[in-house]
Amino acid sequence: MNIPIVPREVLFGNPTNTAPRLSPDGTRLSFLAPLDGVLNVWVRPLEGGEAKPVTRDTDRGIRSYFWAPNARQILYVQDKGGDENWRLYAVDAATFETRDLTPFENVQARIVDVDKRRPNEILVALNRRRAESHDVYRLQLADGRLDLIVENPGSHAGWIADHQQRVLVATAMNPEGGADLLYRETESALWRTLLHWNEEDENTSGPVGFTADGKGLYLIDARGSDTSRLVRLDIASGKIEELASDPEADVSNVILHPDTRELQMVSFEKARTEWRVVDEKIRAHVEKLKAMSDGDFFMINRDHADRRWIVGFVKDDGAVPYYVFDKETGGTTFLFDNYPQLKDYRLAKMEPVSFRSRDGLHIRAYATFPPGAERKNLPVVLNVHGGPWARDSWGWDAEAQWLANRGYVCMQVNYRGSTGYGKSFMKAANREWGGKMHDDLVDAVEWAKKEGWADPNRIAIYGGSYGGYAALVGATFTPDLFSCSVAIVGPSNLLTFIRSIPPYWSIYLKQFHAKVGNPDTEEAFLRERSPLFKVDRIKIPMLIAQGANDPRVKQAESEQIVAAMKEKGIDHEYLLFPDEGHGFAKPANRLKFYGACERFLAKHLGGRAET
Repeated sequence: MNIPIVPREVLFGNPTNTAPRLSPDGTRLSFLAPLDGVLNVWVRPLEGGEAKPVTRDTDRGIRSYFWAPNARQILYVQDKGGDENWRLYAVDAATFETRDLTPFENVQARIVDVDKRRPNEILVALNRRRAESHDVYRLQLADGRLDLIVENPGSHAGWIADHQQRVLVATAMNPEGGADLLYRETESALWRTLLHWNEEDENTSGPVGFTADGKGLYLIDARGSDTSRLVRLDIASGKIEELASDPEADVSNVILHPDTRELQMVSFEKARTEWRVVDEKIRAHVEKLKAMSDGDFFMINRDHADRRWIVGFVKDDGAVPYYVFDKETGGTTFLFDNYPQLKDYRLAKMEPVSFRSRDGLHIRAYATFPPGAERKNLPVVLNVHGGPWARDSWGWDAEAQWLANRGYVCMQVNYRGSTGYGKSFMKAANREWGGKMHDDLVDAVEWAKKEGWADPNRIAIYGGSYGGYAALVGATFTPDLFSCSVAIVGPSNLLTFIRSIPPYWSIYLKQFHAKVGNPDTEEAFLRERSPLFKVDRIKIPMLIAQGANDPRVKQAESEQIVAAMKEKGIDHEYLLFPDEGHGFAKPANRLKFYGACERFLAKHLGGRAET
């Protein structure tokens, strides 16, 4: 390859600007940008002018924030060292005064409802009373007062508030399996079950919100269909009206009008995101916006008057451009690209591909090839997504670009269990960790070999979370297939992994038992599916990385297998980040990891490395 190296700092450092939001009154623009190397929230007048930082985080950076409906405060969540005990903070956009609204140790805050008709209060869920379950509180933004309004009996997993911000709908995990949709007519009434989703349906079903009159609910519902549909449920009669569906894909995203609660758009994620416009009043607007770019359009937020929208376009080979769209004038104003420096480099296209698994499943994947390289006998990095109940999607992927730029084909496979392809595809993954889920990855490699572009002697397996587990499985279950393995925060022992899940995941423990296995009754089965107990099969070099504060995959999951490899003299590298959790949030840590990984891959696959 003779194209320039894209520096790791460009790919994995902080964006120049990102995450723009309109203030509710439509007069100001907020966004994330570095302040002394740390992402913070900045605000400027929408029409232009000086931007000022309103937050002063000096540690992990702010990644998730939103405007309070009163248009005076910006709210954001932040944890400590990656422990995922998210605290909710409020900063005054004028005075920059910051307050911790949930100042409780080892408590996790989750946003339940924000409504412009209640500008000075929001609903937040906290596991303050019991670590295992979250209750719902009404939070007064002026003084931080918290009033308990829904006490969780232990089974509630989520809540929906009506237009008066009354919590009248809940989803509850059923002890017999699946989930129940619960409803109560008033805040003092008893909950009753509106419907039940069995274990298969529950994976791809759930409530979206109330209709404007409060008499109906929008639901994503997989009952009676392999792929989930968007429906309207009449609460009194139980009648279901289908609003949108697709035989190939689950409903991905739903946009309702914030005032009328009318359905405006629905998306289905296939090879790329497909939007269907339902509201004719916005069809011309959306079509005009989509014509602006060959990327995939998405809406970020809108002001309370619904005059202005912030929109963006996801691209596979470049930065995300953001715009303000004015519905009254029909005009668009360019704001910024999130990574403008990417324009200086030749980047790769992400190509949808597919193949059949050995048992006949249709497996979709993405391949990102080194730009300008002949597609023959190339080194391949099989980049396995986490979850596993998630998916890879088309669009910008810094890892895919990094690998392609260094001379590797990045192959990303939506193996069975990946979301978006219907409940049968998800069910096919039950009890198949280290089984047929891994077979799909092996089949992907074999398919790539037959296509001629994969060098059989230069294939790596790489991933984080479940992908980290898959990388450990690749090294222990199929050690002759891969040249090296990179496992990031990956479970090595399914027995200890399931027994050490965070307390607030205990509500989903029955799902873990059904989908993975029960350590109390199936110890032999889970040992058989755990890489730790097959360490003596490893023949390839290993790179393992772990965050010390990871609440999902504890440090012990990496330490166990590292200790076993050390005892057996197996070639390995181990990176432990003391100030990280489930992934690497700090740019310095990201750059350290990717630098080590790049050198590791170059040594064992022969690709390029930044000097």
